[in-house]
Amino acid sequence: MRHWLAQELFRAYRHNNAKLHPLRTLFWECTLRCNMSCLHCGSDCKVQPAVPDMPAADFFKVIDDITPHVDPHTTFVVFIGGEVLLRPDLDACGLELYRRGFPWGLVTNGYLLTRDRLERLQRSGLHSITVSIDGLEDDHNWLRQNPYSFVKASEAIRNLSQAQELVWDVVTCVNPRNYSRLEELKAYLYGLGVRRWRVFTIFPMGRAAGNPELKLSPDQLRGTLDFIKRTRAEGRMHVSYACEGYLGDAYELQVRNQYYYCRSGVEVASVLCDGHISGCTSMRSNFYQGSIYTDNFWDVWQNRFEIYRDRSWTHKGICKQCKAYRYCEGNGLHLYDDNGNLLHCHYQTLRDCKE
Repeated sequence: MRHWLAQELFRAYRHNNAKLHPLRTLFWECTLRCNMSCLHCGSDCKVQPAVPDMPAADFFKVIDDITPHVDPHTTFVVFIGGEVLLRPDLDACGLELYRRGFPWGLVTNGYLLTRDRLERLQRSGLHSITVSIDGLEDDHNWLRQNPYSFVKASEAIRNLSQAQELVWDVVTCVNPRNYSRLEELKAYLYGLGVRRWRVFTIFPMGRAAGNPELKLSPDQLRGTLDFIKRTRAEGRMHVSYACEGYLGDAYELQVRNQYYYCRSGVEVASVLCDGHISGCTSMRSNFYQGSIYTDNFWDVWQNRFEIYRDRSWTHKGICKQCKAYRYCEGNGLHLYDDNGNLLHCHYQTLRDCKE
């Protein structure tokens, strides 16, 4: 009864939040350039992408649009790519946000995060940082397609472990190749000083869309969630599963701090490298809501995003008869194809596990 009541209250909170849609997180896809060719890249980033880096002045026009309407101190800006550390003006952009009162962070593969670069970023007001480690050395380098990636990422994490007044974590994409070594990876990360760890599973987008060897089996997904539960129970490292989809009573609140909630378009927005306005950066083009080059960002945030905030349109296909739909409401929107059809359901995958 308590579990049912808690889910009902959280459902009411979600619906009320959709009406209010407070902008809490703004992603800036500041570059599509990358120094790696990761097998699972959702953006299909390249060394020389077709889309050039967005000029900083264009993004700060967005910041000017939203500043009168939000509390800068509670609106978090995240630099994302591509590999953000390839932007030579990243420190200057961060410092400008800091001067305007916006906390900011970044997501990186860690290859260029030397101690000197980290210190310069902190002087520019860096608040938080996420580094990717996708397995032990062979597994990580295979997924990242770079023979030095693991060593560089590990060095970056060592630098972070010595940094003061900085929130940081490690993110790992679990796949069939690294699945069997999660316990070893946990021990390695703990030895590096990692105390916050987020675990993802790879979804079918970008390069991963046509690569079945990256997809976990139903039993491997369940095994990953059980691993997270065990690690959380140990109390040495805070590990959580990504906000990818509803997992059912057996795992909700066991592998996350709260019930599943896709905040894309409700609390989270993105400015993509080509100027498109979207929810999170994993959205397909049919979810774009406008462009900073033709629209006022705040007007778009206030008056569009209906497809994100009213998700009744997802009540179709396998969701139509699903008993969990009331609390799932169609899974994460990044898991829908160009025609608005669901590509993957975590809840159904778990139900397909062997007894």
